[in-house]
Amino acid sequence: MNTISPLAFVHPEAQLGDNNIIGPFCYIDKNTVIGDNNVMQNSVTINYGARIGNNNEFMPGASISTKPQDLKFKGEDTICEIGDNNSIRENVTISRGTASKGTTIVGNNNLLMENMHIAHDCVIGSGCIIGNSTKFAGEVVVDDNAIISATVLFHQFIRIGGYVMIQGGSRTSQDIPPYIIAGKEPIRYAGVNIIGLRRRGFSNETIDQIHNAYRLLYSKGILAEGIEEIKKNLPLTPEINYIINFVQSSKRGIIR
Repeated sequence: MNTISPLAFVHPEAQLGDNNIIGPFCYIDKNTVIGDNNVMQNSVTINYGARIGNNNEFMPGASISTKPQDLKFKGEDTICEIGDNNSIRENVTISRGTASKGTTIVGNNNLLMENMHIAHDCVIGSGCIIGNSTKFAGEVVVDDNAIISATVLFHQFIRIGGYVMIQGGSRTSQDIPPYIIAGKEPIRYAGVNIIGLRRRGFSNETIDQIHNAYRLLYSKGILAEGIEEIKKNLPLTPEINYIINFVQSSKRGIIR
């Protein structure tokens, strides 16, 4: 059975699972689907098109599946998908998709800190930590287990690799490849995220291979030449292949 405050509004067409807690002054719009065991503290807004999984907590002021801040949006029927076990803190805003992709996606087990924003058609992986007031423009992709500090600004269409650590106050219009620390001003490669990788169970041997891959990649003025050096000198483990594929598929170029 759901617990719904008499001061909340739940549209009669909203689909609710079981054992949800909906606090006072919450607003649940039509065309929304909410799973089980979610907690919505006071003043949470679940807008049209939201698809929410299980065991999520929404803090006061969070607004999910908001209308995209995109002048090309003409009211098309789009959605915003939130997975399971996410902590979505105060005043977080997540827009639904546009005609471009149709869906904004947030995975599982993420911590989205106060006042951060995810724009239309972004894809946020699982296991990510995203700091206060960080902002994602449209169609940004963040791979799993990224750690992004506070007040970081991301240009539209870029990709953030997995297992990165990004310094607070940074901004980037280029892709950030996996396993690294990115920081300074302007933002650039600042080494391998050794502590983060060890905490995630990466062996010292694997971390050394990742370090060698970036040493070879950045030793060349042309990234394609660096990729060839990696292929010639290192075993093509899953981690090394991830780096290679990330760099080769980058459309905006990677930070240097």
